[in-house]
Amino acid sequence: MQGRHDIREAVLKSLRIGALATLAATAACAPASASVPHTVQPGETLWSIAAASNLTTNALAAANGLSAESNVVLGSTIQIPSEGEAAAALGTAGTTTPTAAPVAASTGAPEPLGGYTVQPGETLSGIAAASGTSAEQLAWMNGLDPAAPLLSGTALKLPGATDAPAAPPQQVPDAAPYATGGSTNSTEISQIAGQNGVSGSLASAVAWQESGFDNGAVSSANARGVMQVMPGTWDWIEQNLSGPLDPSSPQDNVKAGSLYLRQLLQDTGGDERMAIAAYYQGLGSVQSDGLYPETEQYVENVMALKGRFGG
Repeated sequence: MQGRHDIREAVLKSLRIGALATLAATAACAPASASVPHTVQPGETLWSIAAASNLTTNALAAANGLSAESNVVLGSTIQIPSEGEAAAALGTAGTTTPTAAPVAASTGAPEPLGGYTVQPGETLSGIAAASGTSAEQLAWMNGLDPAAPLLSGTALKLPGATDAPAAPPQQVPDAAPYATGGSTNSTEISQIAGQNGVSGSLASAVAWQESGFDNGAVSSANARGVMQVMPGTWDWIEQNLSGPLDPSSPQDNVKAGSLYLRQLLQDTGGDERMAIAAYYQGLGSVQSDGLYPETEQYVENVMALKGRFGG
């Protein structure tokens, strides 16, 4: 028995050495420029894929014919280039100084339109006037007390604006809904959405695009929770669609977002793409201005995700 065991071990060792030699020869003959396909997984972004591949976001984007701000869609394929391919792609794209990946990855959703960070010395009335709205409306939308001092670094949503935030928000107004942490999943979201008259795959797609199912998410435009609901929208939903909701509950955040989606579907005559656009950009803005390029990308992302959640 021991003799047969020794012989078997010797044969296996020989096979392993032969396999390693074959792999080494194959690697030596393989072209150095061969890229590797990567399927986008839940929660991944262009930044996170680049960082895991030891590449800059610009290099990965250029190698795939994308901009560095592009959003990757769950299940799509990204080509991971070699260093040589990445350098060539950057040169072709005219990029001479690649930017480093940001410190933290986002959920992959475009930043909500109108995100703005209050600068030192600014007032609510001044920001409202520059944005073409009233101080009262701006305060209501963001859950602010219009009579209280406006703190520098506060994250605000500006209706109809496309300004990028000047800096990471340092203050979030103390208003419902609350970003309490915790998460949910597509099965639970589908159940809640179905109970409130909305396709489960649509609600799941919007929730994933907005927050990655993370109830602790707060955007630079002051949207909160799984469905990224604004304080003013939350207040309106409670008054007109649902009655009191638990502002700390991920499930009630999903319920609020689902009810809002249902209302937008009604307001757009059942046009799903327009309802998705209105969820992101605002119905009034969509009706008066049409879809912004960022909104068009958002709609395409949600529609692609909807198919992957069973829609």
